[in-house]
Amino acid sequence: MSLMQTCLGRRARALACAVSLPVVLALSGCATAHSPDPLESWNRGVFSFNETVDVHVLKPVAEGYVKVTPQPVRTGVRNFFGNIGDVWSSVNLFLQGRLKEGAASTMRVAVNSTLGLGGLIDLATPMRLDRFNEDLGQTLGVWGAPSGAYIVWPLMGPSSVRDSANFVTSMTFSATTLIDGAREDNLARLLNVVSTRAAYLSATDLLDSVALDKYAFTRDAYLQRRQSLIDQGRTPAEVEEEEEAPEPRYDLPETEEEAAAAAEAASAASAPEAAR
Repeated sequence: MSLMQTCLGRRARALACAVSLPVVLALSGCATAHSPDPLESWNRGVFSFNETVDVHVLKPVAEGYVKVTPQPVRTGVRNFFGNIGDVWSSVNLFLQGRLKEGAASTMRVAVNSTLGLGGLIDLATPMRLDRFNEDLGQTLGVWGAPSGAYIVWPLMGPSSVRDSANFVTSMTFSATTLIDGAREDNLARLLNVVSTRAAYLSATDLLDSVALDKYAFTRDAYLQRRQSLIDQGRTPAEVEEEEEAPEPRYDLPETEEEAAAAAEAASAASAPEAAR
């Protein structure tokens, strides 16, 4: 397959997602703060399907991957895909107006892409250039877009109306954009999925043992985590207090000396008028 055909295929997939998103966005009005899951019956069915695929396909493959692949290789794979994700995180940090964090994330990508051999070695973390993991859904949330209805997508997992926008960017900005050829493209996607699933083996085992209603637990954890990421770790009370805080008055004196001088000047200016 030629490079042009590959690019056209990717553009077609992204366009299909972009066309379907307006239909999905119409569901955003169905969700409220008290009822974030108006599609629960549909979501539970898809959740059950995803669980079946995970139990019979993804989890066994991930467990086999862990057994046959040495730890340094698995770490290198995670670092490589994580470095590609850092590029898009940097873009979103700038879009959110977080210029300092955006510059640090850009420096992280530069260090790992050069000295870290294309991202296989994470040299940026020991240099205190931490990963931010920002995406388009978080950026839209920072801009004020509501979360909308909670949605579970087949094979893709939990999401929301707002976070579904991430599907377009994940298809457009990913490691597979660096690869020419359908076979190599599919292998890279599969490797990314298996590597990600392998990283959460212990977490899902714990979830299976503690959650009475796994669907409800996953939904609530997802929504709370996404809101916490948008609020940057602040509590709802702190966010509300910040939103209600009065705008600063830059025309007021900043120190007691400046305030006294301003009062004295105002008194002197009003003295002639009092004399008249």
